[in-house]
Amino acid sequence: MSDPKFPNVVLVDGCRLPFLRSSTEYKDLMSYDLARMAISGLLSRSPIDPAKLDRVIMGTVIQEVKTSNVARDGALAAGVPDTVPAHTTTMACISSNMALTSGVDLIRSGQADMILAGGTETMSDIPVRFRKKFRQKVLDARKYKSPLDFFKFLKGLGFKDLLPELPAIAEFTTGEVMGESADRMAARFGVSREDQDQYAMRSHHLAAKATNEGLLDEELVPAVIPPKFNVVKHDNGFRADTNMEKLSKLRPAFIKKHGTVTAGNSSFLTDGASASLIMSEKKALSLGLKPKAYLRNYVYVSQDPGDELLLGPAYATPKVLDAARLTLDDIDVFELHEAFAGQVLSVMAALDSDSFAKNSLNKDKKIGKIPMDKLNTLGGSLSLGHPFGATGVRLVTTAANRLLREDGKYALVTACAAGGQGHAILLERYGS
Repeated sequence: MSDPKFPNVVLVDGCRLPFLRSSTEYKDLMSYDLARMAISGLLSRSPIDPAKLDRVIMGTVIQEVKTSNVARDGALAAGVPDTVPAHTTTMACISSNMALTSGVDLIRSGQADMILAGGTETMSDIPVRFRKKFRQKVLDARKYKSPLDFFKFLKGLGFKDLLPELPAIAEFTTGEVMGESADRMAARFGVSREDQDQYAMRSHHLAAKATNEGLLDEELVPAVIPPKFNVVKHDNGFRADTNMEKLSKLRPAFIKKHGTVTAGNSSFLTDGASASLIMSEKKALSLGLKPKAYLRNYVYVSQDPGDELLLGPAYATPKVLDAARLTLDDIDVFELHEAFAGQVLSVMAALDSDSFAKNSLNKDKKIGKIPMDKLNTLGGSLSLGHPFGATGVRLVTTAANRLLREDGKYALVTACAAGGQGHAILLERYGS
């Protein structure tokens, strides 16, 4: 689990803004604003001097052109001194996972003692650009020398060239949207529409229960939204009143007529940000801080984005368990990113499959079954929301808090990502 050659890395604290459905309360804010609030929220409840941070690292996916290094801009706005370097990572839905593990590597290699890592995303204000032919015309116009030259601008432009171009939601390499992949994967592993709707309902009901009982309060910091400075304290995406009757009435969203993936069993477009404070164990203790968890082994994996776009956790989980010499039975807390209900259930089916183990993992027997009573017990991305660049740190923060609350020892956090990639990391409760 730990290597004596490298310092232990600990999670001291983690937090997030309330995750909100896009085009609701955060609709007028940039991802920079969300990053600023998450970072300042974390620092406000910590006794550390921000000037002592060695680095700020934030994940994001859809970049705002004005804040291409949103980690730096958000950190400065949150009051982090300009002497602290900051950089932004992007790895689709595991961008803040990469921010966190990049910090782990810096600490283990002796280049840092204390790092703030997180992520931020808004889907309410995405960059919309002109099409390439129009963009080329604009660039060429910089060379025009006389008013008559501008008559060249319209030459060769058609009506379609003037239409806006939205960021692609399809895989660049395959042209397939993620929901189509989720549909095919569910069919491959025999996950029915009813199974998916049942899981989605479970996620929403658990999120509502956790919110009502205050079980998420420890990870939430309020968002104060200008210009009226309204305060938002809770997520707004979960549906406490959802039921199988309502879910069953929804039409397939991606593969029409016979598809099983719907808006009801998929994660929704979300705005939000997260932040965490990680340190070497020695540094944390020297500051009199009580860590929450050790950040132990982690892995990243990649598969064919055509056939196994969302199956990353099924490959990452056995790798990280093997590295730590653990099995699924040793894990007390599971936090598995919920892009789609069908994706979660397919990953679980793959891990519990002898044929998948032999044909895909080169193992003699299946990895095992993830107990539902240990999985995403406070809700997940289907109900809490999924701001692409922020979800990873949310998962780690939730897992660490659950370990403490449930008196567990090990937590497994795992997630899929666009491009056929995946990630898993093991946490060990501090003091266990």
